[in-house]
Amino acid sequence: MDQDPTRTNDTDRSPTLRSHDWFGRLDKMGFVHRSWMKNQGHPDRMFDGRPVIGICNTWSDLTPCNAHFRSLAEHVKRGVYEAGGFPLEFPVMSLGEILMRPTTMLYRNLASMDVEESIRGNPLDGVVLMTGCDKTTPSTLMGACSVDLPTIVLPGGAMLNGKFQGEDIGSGTDVWKFSDELRAGCMSLAEFRTAESCMSRSDGHCMTMGTASTMACMVETLGMTLTGAAAIPAPDSRRRRTAHETGSRIVEMVEEDLRPSQILTRHAFENAIRVNAAIGGSTNFVVHLLAIAGRVGVDLSLDDFDELGSRMPLLVNLMPSGEYLMEDFYYAGGLPAVLEELRDDLHLDALTVTGRSLGANTDGAPCHDREVIKSADEPLSEEAGLTVLRGNLCEDGAIIKPSAASPELMQHRGPAVVFETIEDYHERIDDPDLDVDKDSVLVLKNVGPKGYPGMPEVGNMSLPQKLLKEGVRDMVRISDARMSGTAFGTNVLHVAPESAVGGTLALVEDGDPIALDVPNRRLHLDVPEGELARRRAAWTPPPTPHSERGYIRMYLDHVMQANEGADFDFLLGRSDSTVERTNH
Repeated sequence: MDQDPTRTNDTDRSPTLRSHDWFGRLDKMGFVHRSWMKNQGHPDRMFDGRPVIGICNTWSDLTPCNAHFRSLAEHVKRGVYEAGGFPLEFPVMSLGEILMRPTTMLYRNLASMDVEESIRGNPLDGVVLMTGCDKTTPSTLMGACSVDLPTIVLPGGAMLNGKFQGEDIGSGTDVWKFSDELRAGCMSLAEFRTAESCMSRSDGHCMTMGTASTMACMVETLGMTLTGAAAIPAPDSRRRRTAHETGSRIVEMVEEDLRPSQILTRHAFENAIRVNAAIGGSTNFVVHLLAIAGRVGVDLSLDDFDELGSRMPLLVNLMPSGEYLMEDFYYAGGLPAVLEELRDDLHLDALTVTGRSLGANTDGAPCHDREVIKSADEPLSEEAGLTVLRGNLCEDGAIIKPSAASPELMQHRGPAVVFETIEDYHERIDDPDLDVDKDSVLVLKNVGPKGYPGMPEVGNMSLPQKLLKEGVRDMVRISDARMSGTAFGTNVLHVAPESAVGGTLALVEDGDPIALDVPNRRLHLDVPEGELARRRAAWTPPPTPHSERGYIRMYLDHVMQANEGADFDFLLGRSDSTVERTNH
């Protein structure tokens, strides 16, 4: 029962807690704050000065990858209660890659603002971020870093392996393969429909090393999750136990005042770049890590990804760069086994949410399957990290993922086949009269941060149907878009400046020779400077759909280019948790 209101109020025992300014007051507003919270059944002792832990839940029926988060949150609450904290769950904008149009990337920055303001405006001392589908991880971390309260991430986990016709199939990666096979006439529609029921057979996000899995590995390497949390399959009971332990640990972090600004150092970001190369992580990693670094004030540039990661060995044999899936990765030892293999390349003294160093967390971590996780001495590939390209077609850089590309196309010269918009591409790509052959370079414009708007995952363009029927399965493709982390192919992405703001990509015309030279980090449009100057003088910006009002208007006014993380210019740099005025 409630405590005797005449006794000394126990809320005075922890005046250093931020929540004390709400629940520790013995005036009118203290009455209001406590009284209305009690209508949910919270007893008086919940307001006795214990740490208040916000559980930032990105659950939504519209985000299938995160649909199990309501039950998972209950396990977090158990851990918080067990450690003496007061858990309060709150929703934020959930970004579901599967259903949301035109692209969740358009709303990543909006979701980060939702998280930031929800944390800052409420009586929270620490935060658990529940993340899964691609953009829920970077958006919530960006928002939480901006406030800099003690924070820990709980990844939701990947689905179990898909099963089709006696073989494992991977979400996304096999979708692209099956789609091409269907269009080529090599797979029946009945088989195609059967496969879709076999692929997504449990809770969780994509079980390939797509962007969701990459983001989970990113936050573990950065030190923002419990050790081993990245790879546990969503349905595995160990995922729920990790949720419980995460709840307990965040209470301890509040008591230690352990904040993201202490963990997310330059060394942590360098570790993440190297590990992303070793796991064959998504190209989306670049734009998200740059944005997170911008929020915490760490100096990180596109060139760092090439200098630190491009020559790292590929150790993880997962789709789309390899054969296996996240379930296999976990059973083989998960990310700790990879970190153990890379000890000579990492800053092992980097602090983590455990309160211990990255090296201490993973010292002696075993590998149980060398087919899935290779040794540093016998890698899957000697140099497999993301490569940053430079040249007159990408003055501020572009990226390519060699481990997912065709070796024979790493040095290639061919004529451009240009699509001005995504609609133009869809209308003409399967036209039997399209002037294209296997040596052509497909160029897609106006799909960057401002041009789409939102920088969608359309960079892995499907090939022309007539070439698929001839057996062609890869071509050089260039755009200012992104690519799904589950995708593969020789795709040059994130071209900056983008075409919509007048980058050289906007000037490419059909038949222009384009030279790609990945070993020498070069992407060049072989057109005389005088001709390019003439085209530039005649160029006019394309119209942007739905751009006159609301969030999209703000997005277009403030979004930065891909090489800067595509964050908003006014969100760079950390703020704090201070709220200068009360609500009454």
